[in-house]
This record gives sequence, C-alpha cells and structure tokens, in this order.
Amino acid sequence: MKLVIVESPSKAKTINKYLGQDYQVLASFGHVRDLPAKNGSVLPDDDFSMIWEVGERSKKQLNEIIQAAKSADSLILATDPDREGEAISWHVLQVLKDKKALGSKPVQRVVFNEITKSAILEAMKHPREIDAPLVEAYLARRALDYLVGFSLSPVLWRKLPGARSAGRVQSVALRLICVRELEIESFVAREYWTVEGDFGLKDGLSLTARLTRLDGEKVEKFTIATATAAEAARARILTRDYSIKSVESKPAKRNPPPPFITSTLQQEAARKLGFSSARTMQVAQRLYEGFEIDGETTGIITYMRTDGVTMAGEAIAGAREMIAQEYGKEYVPQAPRVYTSKAKNAQEGHEAIRPTDMSRLPASLDKVLDKDQHRLYELIWKRAAASQMESAALERTTVEIESGDGLVGFRATGSVLLFDGFLRLYQEGADDDDAEDEDGGRLPKVAAKDPLSLKAVRPDQHFTEPPPRYSEASLVKKMEELGIGRPSTYASVLSVLRDRDYVTMDKNRFIPSDKGRLVTAFLESFFTRYVEYDFTADLEEQLDDVSAGKINWKQVLRDFWKDFNISVEGMSDLRVTQVLDALNEVLGPHVFPAREDGLAARQCPACAVGQLSLKVGKFGAFVGCSNYPECAFTRQMTANGDAGPADAGPILLGMDPDTGLPVTLRKGRFGLFLQLGEAVEKGDKPKRGPVPKDMPPEAIDLERALQLLSLPRPVGTHPETGKLIEAAIGPYGPYLRHDGKYANLTSTDEVFTIGLNHAVSVIADAKNKPQRRGNQALKELGVHPLDEAPLSVMNGRFGPYIKWNKVFATIPKSYDPQTISLEEAIELVNAKAARGPSVKKTKAGAKKASEKPAAKKAAAKKPAAKKPAAKKKPAKKVAAKKTPAKKTPDTEPAA
Repeated sequence: MKLVIVESPSKAKTINKYLGQDYQVLASFGHVRDLPAKNGSVLPDDDFSMIWEVGERSKKQLNEIIQAAKSADSLILATDPDREGEAISWHVLQVLKDKKALGSKPVQRVVFNEITKSAILEAMKHPREIDAPLVEAYLARRALDYLVGFSLSPVLWRKLPGARSAGRVQSVALRLICVRELEIESFVAREYWTVEGDFGLKDGLSLTARLTRLDGEKVEKFTIATATAAEAARARILTRDYSIKSVESKPAKRNPPPPFITSTLQQEAARKLGFSSARTMQVAQRLYEGFEIDGETTGIITYMRTDGVTMAGEAIAGAREMIAQEYGKEYVPQAPRVYTSKAKNAQEGHEAIRPTDMSRLPASLDKVLDKDQHRLYELIWKRAAASQMESAALERTTVEIESGDGLVGFRATGSVLLFDGFLRLYQEGADDDDAEDEDGGRLPKVAAKDPLSLKAVRPDQHFTEPPPRYSEASLVKKMEELGIGRPSTYASVLSVLRDRDYVTMDKNRFIPSDKGRLVTAFLESFFTRYVEYDFTADLEEQLDDVSAGKINWKQVLRDFWKDFNISVEGMSDLRVTQVLDALNEVLGPHVFPAREDGLAARQCPACAVGQLSLKVGKFGAFVGCSNYPECAFTRQMTANGDAGPADAGPILLGMDPDTGLPVTLRKGRFGLFLQLGEAVEKGDKPKRGPVPKDMPPEAIDLERALQLLSLPRPVGTHPETGKLIEAAIGPYGPYLRHDGKYANLTSTDEVFTIGLNHAVSVIADAKNKPQRRGNQALKELGVHPLDEAPLSVMNGRFGPYIKWNKVFATIPKSYDPQTISLEEAIELVNAKAARGPSVKKTKAGAKKASEKPAAKKAAAKKPAAKKPAAKKKPAKKVAAKKTPAKKTPDTEPAA
C-alpha cells in the first residue's frame, strides 16, 4: 500500500478514486506545524534555528498519517505545486522522521496542475524529491515575518498603546493606502476649460471637434483657466471661417490579454464581480478541487496560485477547436498565441489559470455550480478562450480643422470596429487611473479642404480631481507593479489590514483608520527603511533568488537582522513624548487641519492658552490640551475625506447665542449626539442631547441642534393631575412624560409642535391601551463588567427598573429611564445586590426568614455521611463594587 498525502479531504477523496485500491490518500488539512506565537520561536543567536509546534487541530490528522506511514510501503507527498505546498510536504516529512515512522521506505514528491484523472496518473509517473530551495524560501519568509512582528509589536505597545505591527508586507501596503489618503486631503482642485465646436457639413451632417490651437499656440490643459478666458476664446473662434485641413485614417489592432495569473484574476474579479481577493481565492479553490460531473469528481480549473501565463499545448489546441466550433474559423488566429511572464522569477510559475477542459462551456455547468462559482468560472473560461482568439481590427480616423488664417484649430477623432475578434467574447476591465479612450465613434465622411459652417461653440468648465482611493483591484495592481508581496499573499495581506481595523471599507475603497495612520506615521518616522517600497521589493527579489537556489537563505536573514535589530534596540531610550512630537509633525495636516476662524490650527479652542497635541491612553490615541490639568479639553483624532458624520471628531455647528458656547455634533459609543460647550475642567459635564434616528445628520444645523439641546420641552400642565407634561426624545424615539408614565409620539417633529390638548389625548390613549403580559424592556444599556451579563431598563407594574441577572433595582424618580446611562445603572444594581434579596413582609415570610439561620447551623453540625438532601440555597450577596465610568479617548487624561 502506498500512502499519498494531500492538503484537503475533498482532494484526498477524489484522488483516491483515481488511483485505486493500491493507494491510501490522506489529508493534512493544510499546514501541520507553525512557529508558536511567543518569543523565542526564531533564535537569531542560534543561526536562526526555528522551533515548530504542531497545532491542536492538526494532532488528530498527524496521528492518523503517522499510523498509516508505519504500515505503508512508500510515501508520496502530493501537496500543491507552489511554495506553501512544498512547505507542507516538508513539514509532514519532518514529523514522520521525528516519529521514526518511515525507516528506509522510499519518499517521493509529485505535483500536478489540475485535478483530473489523466493529470493525476501522469504526475505519478514523474516523481521527484522535495525542492529544497523552495522550502528554504518558505523558511526565510516565515522567519522574517516572525522577527518583524515580534520585534516591532512590543515597541508599538510601549510607545503607542493599543497598536501593533501590521506585518512586514502589510505595513507597506498600509503605507500605500495612507499616502494616497494624504494626497487626497492635500489636493487642491484646479479649474480648467475645454472648448468644443459643432461644425455643419455640406450634406447636412455635423461634426463635433475639440479646440487644439488658439492664436497660433497649442492649447494645453490649463491654457484656458477661467470663465473669462473661455468666453474670450469663444469670441475669437466665432469670427473666423473654417475648413477641413486633413483627414488621416490608420488601421489598428487590439490584441487579447493573456490568461489569468493569480493577481490579474483577483483584480478582474474585484472589478467585474465585486469579489474581495479572499473571496476570489476561496471560490477558485473550490473550482480547482472539483465537482461531480458525469459520475466522476473532476477539477474544472487549473491551480489558482501562479505567476505563469502559459497554457499547455493540449489546452491551446482545445481552445482553438472550441473557438472554431462556437464562433467560426475567422476567430481562430493562424498560429497559437504564446505569452511570456513579466515576473522576474515566477517561483510559482506553472500554467496560467484556465479551465481543465475548454469545451466545458459555462452554460453546461448551470446546475452544477452555485452563483458565485459559476460567475468566476465563466470569467476564467472567457479570459482563457479570448487569449487564443483573433485580434480585433479597428480603423482610427483623425480630422484636423483649421481657420482661414491658421490661428485656430480643432481636432475630431473617432474609431470604427471593423472586426470584433476576441472582443466578441471578452473585454478587460479598467481601474480609475487607467487612461480613458478618447476616441469617439464613427466620423462622417469628409475630405481635405471641405468647407465647414460653425454652428455652435461650447466652453465647458472642469476641475481636476484628486486621485481615487484604492480598491482591491487597484491596490493589488500597485503592489504588483512595485514588487511588494507575491500573488499568493495578496489576499491574506488585505485581510489582515481589515481584521486589525487599520482600514475601513467605503464603497469597496480602502480608507485608513486613525489607528492605521498612527502605525504608519510611527514606522515612517522611526523605521523608515523597512516601509520603503524599494527595500521591500528588493527583499522579495532576494527571497525569489533563494527559491531559485542562487543565494543562501540564512545569509538573507543575517543581513536583514543585523540592521533591523539595531533599529529596534535604539527605540528603548526613546520617550513617548518624542514619539508624539514626531507624529504631530507627520500627521499635522490630518489631525490639525486649518481652522475657518483663521486662528492657529493647534490652539486649544477651550482655554485658548494651551496647544493641542496627540496623546495616548489605554484606549488609544486622542487629541488633548497641553495645559492639562488646568484645561481638560480632549477630542478624537480628526480626519478629512469621506468619513461619516463626526466619525473622526466633533463637527462645529455654530455658537449658542445665549451662552456663547460652541455647539458640536459628535459620535459616541451609542451613536451621534449633540454637545454644548467643552469640558474645560476635570469633572465638567457639558449638556448633551440625542440625535433622533429619523433625522439625517446632514439636516442638523445650529437652529435644529439648539432645539434638540433644549429638550425636554414643557408642553403644559395636565388639567386633571396638575402635573407637568414634557416632550422628549429617547433612544427608542420621541415620547411624552407625565407623572412617571410615558406615551410614544409618532414623529420627532411632534416633540416640538404637539399642544396640550393633543398631549392629554395621547396620554389617555396610552393609559387605556391594553398591556401585554410580562414586563417589557424599554432599553438595552450594555453589559455589566463583572460577568458581561446584560443590563436592561424594564417597564414594570410599579414603574421602571434595571434588570441584571436576578437583581432588580428600582430607578429613582431623580433619573430619567429614557436617558439613564450604563454607568448609573451599574451603580444602582451594585447597591441593590449589596443589600441582598428583599424579604416579603408577611407573617409566614418573617417566620421562614428567622428560621433559616438556625436551620443552616443545625445542618452544619451533622456528620457528612448523614448530610440531608441539598436545599435551595439563598441567593449569594454580591459585594458592592463601585464601577467608575469607562474612559474614552475624549475623556482620557493627557499622557
């Protein structure tokens, strides 16, 4: 019996069917060992020896593999054909050797690019040994990533609480995103104008052309920069006669793109399908592992982690045959197309990503694949088929128009598709920064010296636009251009940035978070070399050279560690204030934008004496006043761009005319709120008001904000009880409050408009409305820090109360149940728990209460052997524990 090891159980099941009863195929379930997430897993002082640990989830699979290996005749390692696959095979082999499960049994390594019966059987005929340089490249990468992460993260924890290293490659990708955001924030739009003319032809047709020459000079983008200049140009254009100067038509060809590699598949799936890189690879993995087709499980695409753009000869032949059959012989080029990889060292360089059978049309898999699988397979199939189709044939025409005196010129361009070729099947998507095709459609037939009549001149105003934020497609493309990372790592790199909250996504675009910008600014200031694009790309090339067997992997580690370790050790004497001063400088335009009132950007708005600066606390970074503790002003970090309302800091709505205090819109843990004034001294509590859920933030101006801050609004005195009726807004909407009872209102506007008669009617209706059985939760406040159990505001028969587990605390009349805070609720339930459970004031109850201590003592004196059945124990008293309000970045004292 021959033992075959693959990664996944589905692959094992399929391959076992192909190979038959003489083989046993087991799955490793991915990597079986890794470096423990603790210091000392890589030892630079011991020539970079590495300590590996078997994961808990891998122990069962490894034990099964070990037992099978002991009874097998030979071992065949058939993991994926890339670097990670080679590493898995190496790890499995090392474990089996350590367990002495192999002895002198032969060990072979086989690779295949597709999971089809013919490919598997052919691979078994061509075994080889484990590729040592490829394994060494893996070891070097793993050691580098570990050393960077476990060296930088402690530095970040000490200097920037709450921050940690994004990772060797991730930090550089994050820098790309942050630099782009700075470009957007510092961008100043510039005005420019274009001028188009509509010309009439002698046969009644018209021709539209763009101004290219004025007063004998070439018109550049900013030649006409104002409306005045545009109007002056229009006046000069109207005074002249025009004719055709020249007509030039040129044939052109457009060639198809090569079949997909990993990075281009991720980019195109992001553009056309809206898939993240991780989702693309997840679906592609499923297509690679296969489905049951005609009674046999078959992989329907080739391996999806590749740098190679070549296709096997039989695949090309199959594609050409399919193209002739489905589209006609005219769509098949005379000779097969051959593509070459642009990668300097395609360490994962096998075939491109293609269907395993080009005659398997997407429509034939409608009932086999789910929606996402079908869409991705169709994309891969179309790209592979198009790569072997005939070029598209076009004719590009340029018409030059000139005034009689030669001082004014226009140009019209157009293109005509003469033969669609591969465009019949596939057209590649484009990113934002790709040049737009300015060619128009078909132009009317004209000849040189044909007279023209000028019908209209249209000046159009434009403004330059900032560079767009990166999408997944454009970021992967940029990383590939710079040589940062490798195709198989892009998905995990982008996932880490999201998972660690270094970026947020808005309309599938990356926006750096404040945490991400802080980490990037820190690394740029103190570890500049290690986030430089050229350094990272050069290191990737060295690792490629390791995989090619050109250089020693440990020498790469020695060269890196020598300088990197010095940089890390040099941070030990650096004070936090020095770090913050550097970050203030780097992030100044982002954190301290220019003020509309013209005052210094960093002048404290509360005391006007101190200077604003970044501070750090246990909840992360925030902005505080240097005059602390005399001035306790704090705010969140500020950001420009398209973040949501108040996401990055308070938005000043104006000044209250009565008090002269600023009115701001802010975002807290529970949503948006309004605030009047600032906390100038420690302990100050500025007046706050809620933002109704049915009121869009952009609709809140100073007048509306002052209305909301004035709540609750007195409506009038109830004619029957003589008590005040108030209208207010709570977390669950607008309501009326009267004599400790509440009645809902239908809209926020009613809070400000409802009269006394209507209010009395609403309260009466609420009183007469039948109540559901059981107490109702009015509001969920959060969780208790002692046990993470929820605290709720309940509406009971005798009024509102707080519920925490089996503790029920009445809400005093001095508190508003609609606005009571989590901290206030915690104090109430803690006090209630400290007093113990209530005892009913009945005679029987009093007797039972007095008897319990005696019964308990009597039970304690009895021998253990005669211990009676357990009685229900009284509820344990919970010691009162005063829980202070949690400090958030806008209340954290200065570091």
